Amino acid sequence: MSNIVEIFSSIQGEGLYVGTRQIFVRFAGCNLSCAYCDTPDSRNLCKFALVERTPGKQDFEKIPNPLPIDHLAQMINSLLTVKHHSISLTGGEPLGQADSIVKLAPKLHAPIYLETNGTMFDKLAQVLPHIHIISMDIKLPSAAGKAYWQEHDKFLRLASTKELFVKLVITKQTNSDEFKQAVDLIASANTSIPLILQPVTPCNGCETVTPATMLAYQEQALEILENVRVIPQTHKFMGQL
Repeated sequence: MSNIVEIFSSIQGEGLYVGTRQIFVRFAGCNLSCAYCDTPDSRNLCKFALVERTPGKQDFEKIPNPLPIDHLAQMINSLLTVKHHSISLTGGEPLGQADSIVKLAPKLHAPIYLETNGTMFDKLAQVLPHIHIISMDIKLPSAAGKAYWQEHDKFLRLASTKELFVKLVITKQTNSDEFKQAVDLIASANTSIPLILQPVTPCNGCETVTPATMLAYQEQALEILENVRVIPQTHKFMGQL
């Protein structure tokens, strides 16, 4: 059984695969409470899941939670009538329901793309055989409220055995010391891991940063890493889900 917030077809708005068509499966629950979270309702379990019936049409139906795995797989696969790049398991934090992912993934008919906060390394080990692409966040202390360097390090070591990129959200509160520590952490695993620098989309009091600041951070990261890109949340200004 899984507790799901929503299932829908849309365009990936962040990271290395921005612009690709994906089915999004948003799992309820999260082990963090980041200042810039744009889906705070996903932190808690839900009584109902919103499930899109036709890809991209936003014709949602309310389905009582929790959802049986076979039923969940059937609803996800039914949206594959349109060609999709992959199925994004997102949240919340999807690894909070790792047991469900292990049962669900083999029943899905498209590659699995995991969007994760990069802290639950023990749960990653559990689902890793079923995952094709990992979009891993590094949560800086200025945004997460505490440091997760050890958790991120262990997570990176496991995740780097798959196709992986790392996403780092930059806010006005980001400082150069924590940024450098994040870049060094990635480099210690593999300097070829792509890093996506994402200027924060203003929300919950988080202020965005200037283009000059983003360029400076990119230059700093490129001194160590091979592939560093600046990509904002494109789905926000496109008006996509």
